[in-house]
Amino acid sequence: MYTLIIPFLLFFVALSIHEASHAWASDKLGDPTAKIEGRLTLNPLAHIDIYGTVLVPLILAISGAPVFGWAKPVMVNPNNFKRPSVDNFIVALAGPVANILAAILCAVLIRFTTTSGTLGTLLFYLLEINVTLAVFNLLPIPPLDGSKVWYLFLSYESAYTLERFGPLILIAVIFFSASSNNFLMNAIMTISQFIVSRIS
Repeated sequence: MYTLIIPFLLFFVALSIHEASHAWASDKLGDPTAKIEGRLTLNPLAHIDIYGTVLVPLILAISGAPVFGWAKPVMVNPNNFKRPSVDNFIVALAGPVANILAAILCAVLIRFTTTSGTLGTLLFYLLEINVTLAVFNLLPIPPLDGSKVWYLFLSYESAYTLERFGPLILIAVIFFSASSNNFLMNAIMTISQFIVSRIS
Protein backbone atom coordinates (compact mmCIF):
# COMPACT_ATOMS: atom_id res chain seq x y z
CA MET A 1 0.00 0.00 0.00
CA TYR A 2 2.87 2.36 0.88
CA THR A 3 4.50 1.82 -2.50
CA LEU A 4 1.19 2.63 -4.18
CA ILE A 5 0.11 5.71 -2.20
CA ILE A 6 3.45 7.56 -2.17
CA PRO A 7 3.96 7.70 -5.99
CA PHE A 8 0.34 8.78 -6.31
CA LEU A 9 0.79 11.68 -3.87
CA LEU A 10 4.05 12.75 -5.50
CA PHE A 11 2.33 12.71 -8.87
CA PHE A 12 -0.31 15.08 -7.46
CA VAL A 13 2.46 17.43 -6.32
CA ALA A 14 4.20 17.49 -9.72
CA LEU A 15 0.93 17.87 -11.62
CA SER A 16 -0.16 20.76 -9.41
CA ILE A 17 3.15 22.53 -10.09
CA HIS A 18 2.61 22.00 -13.81
CA GLU A 19 -0.96 23.30 -13.95
CA ALA A 20 -0.45 26.21 -11.56
CA SER A 21 2.45 27.37 -13.73
CA HIS A 22 0.18 27.46 -16.79
CA ALA A 23 -2.27 29.60 -14.83
CA TRP A 24 0.48 31.88 -13.50
CA ALA A 25 1.98 32.49 -16.95
CA SER A 26 -1.43 33.13 -18.48
CA ASP A 27 -2.28 35.67 -15.78
CA LYS A 28 1.07 37.44 -16.17
CA LEU A 29 0.58 37.70 -19.93
CA GLY A 30 -2.81 39.34 -19.57
CA ASP A 31 -5.38 36.54 -19.44
CA PRO A 32 -6.94 36.11 -15.95
CA THR A 33 -9.26 33.27 -17.03
CA ALA A 34 -7.39 30.50 -15.18
CA LYS A 35 -6.95 32.68 -12.10
CA ILE A 36 -10.65 33.47 -12.00
CA GLU A 37 -11.42 29.73 -12.27
CA GLY A 38 -9.24 29.02 -9.24
CA ARG A 39 -6.40 27.29 -11.08
CA LEU A 40 -3.63 29.58 -9.81
CA THR A 41 -2.97 27.29 -6.86
CA LEU A 42 -0.85 24.30 -5.84
CA ASN A 43 -3.91 22.65 -4.29
CA PRO A 44 -4.33 19.36 -6.25
CA LEU A 45 -8.10 19.44 -5.73
CA ALA A 46 -8.32 22.39 -8.12
CA HIS A 47 -6.70 20.41 -10.95
CA ILE A 48 -8.09 16.88 -10.61
CA ASP A 49 -9.58 15.11 -13.60
CA ILE A 50 -11.22 11.84 -12.54
CA TYR A 51 -9.71 9.87 -15.42
CA GLY A 52 -6.34 11.51 -16.01
CA THR A 53 -5.48 12.40 -12.41
CA VAL A 54 -6.97 9.42 -10.60
CA LEU A 55 -7.80 6.33 -12.66
CA VAL A 56 -4.92 6.29 -15.20
CA PRO A 57 -2.14 7.05 -12.63
CA LEU A 58 -3.67 4.51 -10.24
CA ILE A 59 -3.66 1.77 -12.88
CA LEU A 60 -0.05 2.65 -13.83
CA ALA A 61 1.04 2.65 -10.18
CA ILE A 62 -0.58 -0.74 -9.54
CA SER A 63 1.07 -2.19 -12.64
CA GLY A 64 4.48 -0.86 -11.58
CA ALA A 65 4.79 1.44 -14.61
CA PRO A 66 5.96 5.08 -14.34
CA VAL A 67 3.12 7.22 -13.06
CA PHE A 68 1.74 9.58 -15.67
CA GLY A 69 -1.55 11.31 -16.33
CA TRP A 70 -3.18 14.65 -16.91
CA ALA A 71 -5.28 17.26 -15.14
CA LYS A 72 -8.26 19.35 -16.13
CA PRO A 73 -7.19 21.67 -18.96
CA VAL A 74 -6.24 25.16 -17.85
CA MET A 75 -8.60 27.40 -19.79
CA VAL A 76 -6.88 30.18 -21.73
CA ASN A 77 -8.41 32.95 -23.82
CA PRO A 78 -5.76 33.96 -26.38
CA ASN A 79 -7.81 37.04 -27.26
CA ASN A 80 -6.56 38.57 -24.01
CA PHE A 81 -2.93 38.23 -25.10
CA LYS A 82 -1.01 40.95 -26.95
CA ARG A 83 0.62 38.27 -29.15
CA PRO A 84 -1.92 35.41 -29.16
CA SER A 85 0.18 32.68 -30.86
CA VAL A 86 3.46 33.51 -29.09
CA ASP A 87 1.92 34.12 -25.65
CA ASN A 88 -0.19 30.96 -25.90
CA PHE A 89 3.00 29.00 -26.63
CA ILE A 90 4.74 30.61 -23.63
CA VAL A 91 1.82 29.63 -21.39
CA ALA A 92 2.03 26.05 -22.69
CA LEU A 93 5.79 25.99 -22.13
CA ALA A 94 5.43 27.24 -18.55
CA GLY A 95 4.21 23.85 -17.29
CA PRO A 96 7.14 21.71 -18.52
CA VAL A 97 9.66 24.41 -17.54
CA ALA A 98 8.24 24.47 -14.01
CA ASN A 99 8.56 20.68 -13.82
CA ILE A 100 12.21 20.83 -14.90
CA LEU A 101 12.91 23.53 -12.30
CA ALA A 102 11.18 21.39 -9.67
CA ALA A 103 13.35 18.42 -10.73
CA ILE A 104 16.48 20.56 -10.35
CA LEU A 105 15.31 21.61 -6.87
CA CYS A 106 14.84 17.95 -5.98
CA ALA A 107 18.40 17.24 -7.16
CA VAL A 108 19.71 20.09 -4.99
CA LEU A 109 17.88 18.63 -1.98
CA ILE A 110 19.22 15.16 -2.80
CA ARG A 111 22.69 16.70 -2.73
CA PHE A 112 22.19 17.40 0.98
CA THR A 113 20.54 14.11 1.95
CA THR A 114 21.61 10.49 2.16
CA THR A 115 20.62 9.23 -1.29
CA SER A 116 20.23 5.68 -0.02
CA GLY A 117 17.75 6.80 2.66
CA THR A 118 13.98 7.14 2.43
CA LEU A 119 14.06 10.92 1.91
CA GLY A 120 16.57 10.62 -0.91
CA THR A 121 14.46 7.93 -2.58
CA LEU A 122 11.31 10.06 -2.36
CA LEU A 123 13.12 13.10 -3.73
CA PHE A 124 14.50 11.13 -6.67
CA TYR A 125 11.08 9.70 -7.41
CA LEU A 126 9.57 13.20 -7.32
CA LEU A 127 12.38 14.36 -9.61
CA GLU A 128 11.62 11.52 -12.03
CA ILE A 129 7.88 12.29 -12.06
CA ASN A 130 8.58 15.96 -12.80
CA VAL A 131 10.91 15.00 -15.66
CA THR A 132 8.29 12.56 -16.97
CA LEU A 133 5.62 15.28 -17.09
CA ALA A 134 8.05 17.69 -18.76
CA VAL A 135 9.25 15.24 -21.44
CA PHE A 136 5.79 13.95 -22.36
CA ASN A 137 4.25 17.41 -22.47
CA LEU A 138 7.05 18.81 -24.63
CA LEU A 139 6.21 16.34 -27.40
CA PRO A 140 4.75 18.44 -30.27
CA ILE A 141 1.62 16.29 -30.40
CA PRO A 142 -1.89 17.57 -29.54
CA PRO A 143 -3.21 17.82 -26.89
CA LEU A 144 0.21 18.05 -25.19
CA ASP A 145 1.78 21.42 -24.40
CA GLY A 146 4.45 21.09 -27.07
CA SER A 147 1.78 21.05 -29.78
CA LYS A 148 1.21 24.79 -29.31
CA VAL A 149 4.42 25.36 -31.27
CA TRP A 150 2.50 24.55 -34.46
CA TYR A 151 0.41 27.70 -34.06
CA LEU A 152 3.64 29.68 -34.59
CA PHE A 153 4.18 28.16 -38.04
CA LEU A 154 0.85 26.88 -39.33
CA SER A 155 -2.44 28.59 -40.08
CA TYR A 156 -5.13 28.24 -37.43
CA GLU A 157 -7.07 25.86 -39.66
CA SER A 158 -4.05 23.59 -40.22
CA ALA A 159 -3.15 23.55 -36.53
CA TYR A 160 -6.77 22.78 -35.62
CA THR A 161 -6.82 19.89 -38.10
CA LEU A 162 -3.64 18.52 -36.50
CA GLU A 163 -5.30 18.74 -33.08
CA ARG A 164 -8.16 16.53 -34.31
CA PHE A 165 -5.73 13.70 -35.08
CA GLY A 166 -3.39 14.44 -32.18
CA PRO A 167 -4.69 11.81 -29.73
CA LEU A 168 -4.32 9.05 -32.34
CA ILE A 169 -0.77 10.20 -33.12
CA LEU A 170 0.04 10.28 -29.40
CA ILE A 171 -1.23 6.73 -28.89
CA ALA A 172 0.89 5.59 -31.85
CA VAL A 173 4.00 7.29 -30.42
CA ILE A 174 3.48 5.70 -26.99
CA PHE A 175 2.91 2.29 -28.59
CA PHE A 176 6.03 2.69 -30.76
CA SER A 177 8.03 3.73 -27.70
CA ALA A 178 6.90 0.65 -25.77
CA SER A 179 7.74 -1.63 -28.71
CA SER A 180 11.14 0.01 -29.27
CA ASN A 181 12.73 -0.64 -25.90
CA ASN A 182 10.61 2.21 -24.52
CA PHE A 183 12.76 5.08 -25.77
CA LEU A 184 10.60 7.65 -23.96
CA MET A 185 11.20 6.04 -20.58
CA ASN A 186 14.89 5.66 -21.39
CA ALA A 187 15.03 9.36 -22.24
CA ILE A 188 13.30 10.24 -18.97
CA MET A 189 15.73 8.17 -16.91
CA THR A 190 18.73 9.58 -18.80
CA ILE A 191 17.59 13.17 -18.17
CA SER A 192 16.84 12.40 -14.51
CA GLN A 193 20.26 10.87 -13.95
CA PHE A 194 21.91 13.77 -15.81
CA ILE A 195 20.24 16.36 -13.56
CA VAL A 196 21.30 14.50 -10.42
CA SER A 197 24.87 13.93 -11.63
CA ARG A 198 25.37 17.57 -12.63
CA ILE A 199 24.23 18.88 -9.26
CA SER A 200 25.51 16.16 -6.90
